[in-house]
Amino acid sequence: MRDDVELLIAGGGLTGLLLAIACAGAGLSVAVIDREDPAAMMEAEFDGRSSAIAYGSRLVLDGIGVWPDIAAEAEPIREIRVADGDSPWFLHYDHRELGHDPGRDPRDPAPLGYIVENRLLRRALYRRARALPMLRLLAPRTVAAMTASPTGAVATLADGTRLRARLVAAADGKGSPLRRAAGIRAIEWRYRQAAIVATVRHARPHGGIAVEHFLPAGPFAILPMTGDRSSIVWTEEAALAPRLLALPEAEFAAELAARFGGFLGTVEPIGPRSSYPLGLMQAERFVARRLALVGEAAHVIHPIAGQGLNIGVRDIAALAELIIDARRRGLDIGEDALLDRYQRWRRSDAFLLAAVTDGLNRLFSNDIGPVRALRDLGLAAVDRLPPLKRVFMRHAMGLVGERPRLARGEKL
Repeated sequence: MRDDVELLIAGGGLTGLLLAIACAGAGLSVAVIDREDPAAMMEAEFDGRSSAIAYGSRLVLDGIGVWPDIAAEAEPIREIRVADGDSPWFLHYDHRELGHDPGRDPRDPAPLGYIVENRLLRRALYRRARALPMLRLLAPRTVAAMTASPTGAVATLADGTRLRARLVAAADGKGSPLRRAAGIRAIEWRYRQAAIVATVRHARPHGGIAVEHFLPAGPFAILPMTGDRSSIVWTEEAALAPRLLALPEAEFAAELAARFGGFLGTVEPIGPRSSYPLGLMQAERFVARRLALVGEAAHVIHPIAGQGLNIGVRDIAALAELIIDARRRGLDIGEDALLDRYQRWRRSDAFLLAAVTDGLNRLFSNDIGPVRALRDLGLAAVDRLPPLKRVFMRHAMGLVGERPRLARGEKL
């Protein structure tokens, strides 16, 4: 039976489109099934949401031809300052402490990462996707069921359409219907926290400095954007977040300014504000027969380190490399051995990052005196140990561990 496509991707969000572009750009026939209408996405107004893109993820975006379309709208993160409440001790990361990468101007070391509006990233991905002849976007549609056999997979869409593929990738979010249908259990719990997301304009330039300010309810992150703006990820008690969101504009601005501080002068909220509950989820397996989980279908972590999208980018870079290498050797891209290699490659990284972010959130989201004293001493100690600090910076940049070719700045 002839396949309709080699790779079928359920979900056309950021992770799903990244995987599709990486594989289709390398010559694989790919179909993306998405419930959203691409035309509506292209016309979307600013919704206040942005993403942190680590330097390693930027290399992936460059390798698949997307970065040139968003480079001008990406604000570099040149420094990160981590502070614990009103403590005088803090941790300061500066990209200049890492030196420069080969091929870069030594006067301009690589930034730690970038902040990009989600709508701009999504538009760039759709434009790139539509330019690839091997990529089909089927939307607005959803996958209703999937069956797998030793020779291939069949996905049945909600409208009755049936598509045959060698491999199906589930990029359908944290509630992934395909993960559940495959019987893959997940470890998950809900934090007693919610994230309030907003954008502010401030009187003074931010200088490319990101701030992570730990408060008793959770971290308050200030992330530099273009045009003297910053993206706010404000962790608050879950019961309080809806009341804060419902405040009149002036009262909300006052609450936000009280937590923001005055280091950038007057701050003014702009655009919509939103909130979402915080939780942790780790799939017990990342694969099933003819099925691979990527992004939030496989793992959800606390936003405390800004690594949510980046861990998904590493998923797609690893899976795309395995798929393309297998195809070039004339092998079955959906075989069990390939999927086992993908799971071994990605599962440990995901579990480690989940443990680290969960631990940091629990450590810093309290105001117990002895615990606070110990963590402040820890911040101060790391700040005064340059070799250890450089290791942490390279972790934040996604430049450690077994990196896929794309994340090393190489082509597929």
